[in-house]
Amino acid sequence: MPDTDTTPAAKPTVLFVCVHNAGRSQMAAGYLAALSNGQVEVLSAGSEPKDQINPVAIAAMAEDGIDIADNVPKILTVEAVKDSDVVITMGCGDACPIFPGKRYEDWELADPAGQGIDAVRPIRDDIKARIEKLLAEILPATV
Repeated sequence: MPDTDTTPAAKPTVLFVCVHNAGRSQMAAGYLAALSNGQVEVLSAGSEPKDQINPVAIAAMAEDGIDIADNVPKILTVEAVKDSDVVITMGCGDACPIFPGKRYEDWELADPAGQGIDAVRPIRDDIKARIEKLLAEILPATV
């Protein structure tokens, strides 16, 4: 049976991309999913994904009440970029394909890989602030 949803454009899709899809992009996706209350479709991917999420990123997010422990790093696909309204890259260089009509941002964030929890907390907090700003921009003020 065909999809009967007649308003797919009403829900923006945001794709977060970093190299390993194990830290920054996973934290950003976790915050956006939690803070948007389901009003944003959230995707994340990496140009060279690791086999698991960074355990320190998981711990840092858990401190703020967000569980990303069951997430799995995914490979970046052209389809994921095509399906997104907003593409946010985090240090993945030129690995992300560019399509006209999409909003692209590059967030310069330190890489949490190999860092302890004390180094990851400020990265997490920076990501949360950026997500809150992004939400204010892409969702109606009635949220």
